[in-house]
Amino acid sequence: MADLKASYMGIELKNPVVAGACDLTANLDTIKKIEDAGAGALVLKSLFEEQIQLEQARFDEEMQQFDDLHAEMTDIFPEIEHSGPDEHLLFVQKAKEACDIPVIASLNAVNNATWTEWAKKLEQTGADGLELNFFANPDLQAAEGASIEKDQIGVVKEIASSLKIPVAVKMSVFYTAPLAVAEAFVEAGAKGLVMFNQLFQPDIDPEKESSVVRINLSEKSASKLPLRYSGLLYGETDASVIASSGIMDGKDVAKMILAGADAVQVVSTLYRHKVSQIGVMVDELGAWMDAKGYGSLDDFRGKMSRKNSTDPWTYKRAQYVQLLMKSNPMAANR
Repeated sequence: MADLKASYMGIELKNPVVAGACDLTANLDTIKKIEDAGAGALVLKSLFEEQIQLEQARFDEEMQQFDDLHAEMTDIFPEIEHSGPDEHLLFVQKAKEACDIPVIASLNAVNNATWTEWAKKLEQTGADGLELNFFANPDLQAAEGASIEKDQIGVVKEIASSLKIPVAVKMSVFYTAPLAVAEAFVEAGAKGLVMFNQLFQPDIDPEKESSVVRINLSEKSASKLPLRYSGLLYGETDASVIASSGIMDGKDVAKMILAGADAVQVVSTLYRHKVSQIGVMVDELGAWMDAKGYGSLDDFRGKMSRKNSTDPWTYKRAQYVQLLMKSNPMAANR
């Protein structure tokens, strides 16, 4: 029987299948089902800056009701906190107490002060690690890419130097030079790189002429990008690499580890097949390893990476050129 043990940011996992941050990891009952299904670890749903700011605004509004009664009225309860974020902290603590597998907290903030303050508070819940989920929303007045990257690298450096638990960055696909930014995150103190996050994308109902909010589930084809970057990063970084997006079954897990990933994060396949899919994936990975004669993940991790590939063109532009030259443009019209 193959040994599926993995390591992520120095955290020992019984297998490399990690449930990613989503609504499924925002409920204690579902979290227990995820653990029972066999997950190696789980990432709790993110705490968002909007939650923090909304609750702070409500708190300020309520306290202003007393301004005309007494100038010092707002100092009577100086330790009152806004309930939303505090409830999230309590949830993280309860999740950690309820689970025997590693529990990783997640934070999605905007302001630098918010990042550091709430990263420290999340560490105090007992979480095994912290995932920083960066999201820079493009707009007409957006700052230059280099400026956004510099700010995010600064956030990672500040948080990593302030915490004792390991910090991971869930990266966007939209960096101009993802490998360079990834290395900058690692130099700033990140111990893990998650390739990549699934960002919210707007949609429009043309009949109602209104915006539509939908869950953006990834397709199997989306696995190509994390596979590529797992292969490029293997042997080139000191950080752990988790592949995320489009990973649906055990063979997809095997592919990512062959490319060089330390573990995988899954979300979409859990929505499509229920959390029991985790157990299916773990069993499929074990069966594949037994059939191949692999005793552990280390036996084949990175075997198909750029560093170890027998085909030097696999990760280069020549692969693209070769595909175009071999393709039949008429085939698509048949």
